[in-house]
Amino acid sequence: MNSLAGALDSGLLAPDARAVPATLDAFLADVERRAFRLAELQLGHREDALDAVQDAMLRLVRHYRDKPAQEWTPLFWGILRRRIVDLQRRRKVRSIVVGWLGGRDEDGEDLPAWEPADSTPGPLQRLEDGKAWSEISAAVQRLPRRQREAFLLRMLEGLDVADTARAMGCSEGSVKTHLSRAMHHLRDQLEDWR
Repeated sequence: MNSLAGALDSGLLAPDARAVPATLDAFLADVERRAFRLAELQLGHREDALDAVQDAMLRLVRHYRDKPAQEWTPLFWGILRRRIVDLQRRRKVRSIVVGWLGGRDEDGEDLPAWEPADSTPGPLQRLEDGKAWSEISAAVQRLPRRQREAFLLRMLEGLDVADTARAMGCSEGSVKTHLSRAMHHLRDQLEDWR
């Protein structure tokens, strides 16, 4: 369990009492790494995760820069969550279309493969912390979508229940239910790490 805690403590967990940055640039710099990790966990593809985070940041700047700083956090995570869902839906539709068309576009060129990234462990993942992160990532990805969103926003990003509910577009009671179920599933899946 110590290596599991070490993997989570390595800058991925949000501090409990984080000060709201004074400028939007400072906010985006502060949230960038955690947003990328969340998107990568949900999408399973590095480039798609980078695109999702960049799009969410651009939308926040374009449409919400005049909002009070206290509203940036739930707004940003809500935007990112919707962007991730859009990319997941688009990937599913593309895979269906590729199957129907035989893998070629109208120009006759091969369409790109839309399969998840290869999850085989690389050299760095042979270390104990790398293995712990892989186990956590796999367990989180196996959660149902709403449970995964509640877990990532509450536990990794450190949002409170009200901000998580606003970001997810649901009630605070739903957030608590989703988080409770996610924690139960994760405890069962990660029992070997105790």
